[in-house]
Amino acid sequence: MNIKDIETFRAAIPLHTPFKTALRTVTVAETVLVKITCDDGITGWGEAPPTHVITGDSLSGVEFAINGILKPIITGASLQKREHIFEMIGKGLVGNYSAKAAVDMALYDCLAQEAGMTLSSFLGGYKDTIESDYTVSVNTPEEMALDAQRYVQDGFSILKVKVGKDLIETDIKRIQAIRGKIGPDIKIRLDANQGWKAKEAVRAIQKMEDLGLDIELVEQPVKANDLEGLRQVTTHTDTLIMADESVFTAVDAKKVLETGAADLINIKLMKSGGIHEAMKIAKLAGIYNVECMVGSMIETKLGITAAAHFAASQPNITRYDFDAPLMLTGDLLQGGITYEQSTINLGNEPGLGITGINEAFLQSKITMN
Repeated sequence: MNIKDIETFRAAIPLHTPFKTALRTVTVAETVLVKITCDDGITGWGEAPPTHVITGDSLSGVEFAINGILKPIITGASLQKREHIFEMIGKGLVGNYSAKAAVDMALYDCLAQEAGMTLSSFLGGYKDTIESDYTVSVNTPEEMALDAQRYVQDGFSILKVKVGKDLIETDIKRIQAIRGKIGPDIKIRLDANQGWKAKEAVRAIQKMEDLGLDIELVEQPVKANDLEGLRQVTTHTDTLIMADESVFTAVDAKKVLETGAADLINIKLMKSGGIHEAMKIAKLAGIYNVECMVGSMIETKLGITAAAHFAASQPNITRYDFDAPLMLTGDLLQGGITYEQSTINLGNEPGLGITGINEAFLQSKITMN
């Protein structure tokens, strides 16, 4: 099975409501789709949502990286030598993780289809279903509490709450308001998106511990490059601390794991450059007996389907943040994963199980094989 062609298409889907974090506000999910066609007729799909405040990628940059650099490098290559292909992708250009991830997941879609297996089974086959959290965007404490209550009523028992945009005291009020509205049985995860300094984070987390707010974990409390600050927060709090933006590659993960800078690692395909590198991070974390979450950017169900299949394949991936498609006003895919409230079903179709693309959200026409 050889790579015959690689094509890209832009898509855009509005969100139901603005998605707000300490880093940005998003109202439309813009993304680049990748279609890889093999000489035996198999078609694989991938996605690259540019997240400039985290990965530095843009729509035009993703398209050029794929069409101008990666496509000439790997077109004609045999998937029987997949390690060589992934090596060429890695060496073909520095950074550009989202572009690499889109090509990577499309290649894995092809490989799993050729094997006649779901992608999760092809990668390891640990679980068939997983449970996602739902994200509460940054707003006033009162608004966030009402949002949290609505998501719980919709069937979610785990909430990921965005903080880190304002004063520490305001963040604490947010969590108090949410906990007061949803009660003690719902898990709360915090994501500061690098919004705090180390001493601020320690003070805030210790205060929330003293108040009995029962926070499961705090994600990326400090700047991505402040590993010493991250380690300081981890050391001086009882709450689990998760590294997110601090870990793009397995090399980054090694630094975090060796220094004990975090208790957990959040793997995202758009940071790692795809499943190939993400698998290395998960395996490395497993050696250190460290559990992982697999998260996402504001992606369509295409990218989330690939991330969910990867996440379900490994035993030390125990947390899942795959709510992005539920925030959108439409579904890009026919096929892929399905949702039953917070439960994600992977399905039984080979590869990613994609049977069609909704062209209403595309800027150019896709030809299905």
